Amino acid sequence: MRIPAHSVCTAIRDDIVTGVFEPGARLTEDQLARRYGVSRVPVREALRTLESEGFVVTRRHAGAQVAEPTEQEAADLLDMRALLEPLGAARAAQRRTEAHLKVLRGLVRLGQERARRGQGEDLRSLGGWFHETLAQASGSPALTALLTQLRHKIAWMYAVEQPERPVDAWAEHGAIVDAVARGDAERARALTALHAERTQPLHRLKNPAGGRVRVSQHAVNTAGSRN
Repeated sequence: MRIPAHSVCTAIRDDIVTGVFEPGARLTEDQLARRYGVSRVPVREALRTLESEGFVVTRRHAGAQVAEPTEQEAADLLDMRALLEPLGAARAAQRRTEAHLKVLRGLVRLGQERARRGQGEDLRSLGGWFHETLAQASGSPALTALLTQLRHKIAWMYAVEQPERPVDAWAEHGAIVDAVARGDAERARALTALHAERTQPLHRLKNPAGGRVRVSQHAVNTAGSRN
């Protein structure tokens, strides 16, 4: 049975995000086909997709390898998220379905319950599901895809600390859902922007010495200068 390229793409992306493949590591079709038990065809398609997303680069005479993001590129991701998540929330207030609201409210209830119990690992997953559902509620496949890609890349480059008061963070989530439910696009946008601003300081770059993020070199065109 032929394994779809998108499944191979997800597997490779996950291995990049979790550090199985370090930045700069070579990615050969044969190596990946053996690892995932597939032919080279879906691997080739997956690598093209990951290159378009910025996880992979292809260099002449070197082939495909994991991209090496700079600190500036990592910082830009948080800025983009701060712009796009509020837009997604505003669109969600205009386009959400009752099914979206049911899921969002359920996630908020679970998040508040886990926050009171101090179950931090559960909160991390619930937060991801919350923002993914909010993006889907925007009714814009293009915006949802951009926000999903941003979340993947932020998880690749950053370790995220839990807020000092997770109960307050989930109260913010609840307020966003209330605004979305009322169809108040401007309030949903403002609350989401404030939430992004408050959570941004919790992001810590993964150790550059460990190979995840390299220091920017503003005076040099690094893309053309590395071997």
